[in-house]
Amino acid sequence: MARIGILGGTFDPIHEGHLMIAESARVCLRLDKVIFMPAGRPWLKSGQSVTDPAHRLAMVELAVEGNPHFEASAIEIERPGPTYTVDTLAELRRRLGDADLYLVMGMDSARELVRWHRPERIFELCTVAVVSRPGVADVSAGDLERAFPSSAGRVRMVSGPMVDASATEIRLHAEEDAPLYGVPDSVRDYIRARALYTERA
Repeated sequence: MARIGILGGTFDPIHEGHLMIAESARVCLRLDKVIFMPAGRPWLKSGQSVTDPAHRLAMVELAVEGNPHFEASAIEIERPGPTYTVDTLAELRRRLGDADLYLVMGMDSARELVRWHRPERIFELCTVAVVSRPGVADVSAGDLERAFPSSAGRVRMVSGPMVDASATEIRLHAEEDAPLYGVPDSVRDYIRARALYTERA
């Protein structure tokens, strides 16, 4: 049975922290691959400025090139309407059959799960792999089980890399034409060539 990780996010832009989180989860959980899933219309960020999905997908594709265990998916970008993780997991379950699915997320996302759409159903569709992040208070499997009874036995804790990368800071640096650290060279070149983030308020 294939063991497949799913790492979703706005990826605006994708950075080294995302890649290191995915690799930590892949190694710890012995995953066959990790699918990077850029959100099409992230409803939790409604009202915020988000870069066009085509650019965010292109940057993810560039970032995962060369790693045979990583791939990019356009499922959420191609699906109309708001982006809900539970819908993506249901679609992957239909496509991948009996594959063992692991939804990879950072501690910050785990703390926000109560705000997600149908979070109980998420634990029915997959195992949630929570990766520690520097500067974010830990959430335990017990914490999640108390909040979501369906999470019992469906949570794995992963020790993440001590890297505190920030997409917000990368966007600000791009806006100010400052050096872009923390992103793959191919992503940096893509941002510069298309002057992404230079017109943000």
